[in-house]
Amino acid sequence: MELLALLFLSFCFLTLSGRTFAAESGPPGTRVTVKEDDDVILPCSLGTSVNIESMLFDWKKEGTDMKKDVFVYNKGNHYSNGLAGQDKEFKNRVSHFPEQLKHGNASIRIKQTSLEDKGIYTCIFPNVSTGRKTFRIELAVGAADPSVTNLKETNDWALLQCDVKGAYPEPRVEWWDSNNQTIPSEEPQVSKRGVRFYVTLKTTVRKTDYYRCVATQNEIHHRAHMEISVHLNDGTSGDVMIGVIIFFSYSCILSDYYCCLFIQNSSSTAKKCGVEHLIILEKKTTQTNLSTCEILLL
Repeated sequence: MELLALLFLSFCFLTLSGRTFAAESGPPGTRVTVKEDDDVILPCSLGTSVNIESMLFDWKKEGTDMKKDVFVYNKGNHYSNGLAGQDKEFKNRVSHFPEQLKHGNASIRIKQTSLEDKGIYTCIFPNVSTGRKTFRIELAVGAADPSVTNLKETNDWALLQCDVKGAYPEPRVEWWDSNNQTIPSEEPQVSKRGVRFYVTLKTTVRKTDYYRCVATQNEIHHRAHMEISVHLNDGTSGDVMIGVIIFFSYSCILSDYYCCLFIQNSSSTAKKCGVEHLIILEKKTTQTNLSTCEILLL
């Protein structure tokens, strides 16, 4: 059972409910990071050999003026079953792990985190045999969701724009090609409203490829991207078709029907490829019943 509890605690430290984002493990006093709107687990434990079902532990968030009451457990009573005093911004958003209390686990889960949830949290055991125990955890909350647009496109190039709106903390925004290589871009346009950042980055690409706008937030170990496909008309397909037609003009020695049928069906394609005139000649051989079909491209 102790091994099972240890595995559970490791899971709590390293993963988040819903989508996994980026939680940092380590001893009490570490940082936990989460993407905005995801759930997060804040770890706290006296150790797997300590049963805390009949004990008191208190979670608070440190503020500039006063501490906010996040969650209290007191011998089976807690905020989720009617205990009063919880700060309104945490109501119906915080829960604990009842089945893990006998293993010393006082961790809590906060649902749908927002930027306002970031800060320092304390997990306090005021009445343990060795005295008061306090654990401090820093919660970092981030947001960065890029969007991409093809602003303008010609046969030879395309102008792409990436927008990252309402990001926190400030992201590094780059354009990558399909090989995950950074490509040259214009200087990013960055503005700030409150604590959120708004970034616009443009690039001009000159070949058919998949391009990716990547927003990286090293501070919270987060990276998000959005991909766009660009198909430029570089003339390659037309050159190939002209080459095929010219090849057949010299090597088509078939029956009258099959050879000339192919050429006639190809005349419209040849015009699309830039061939102004197409003349079909039929030469009867003197020794066989076959004909030689030739194409003259003028």
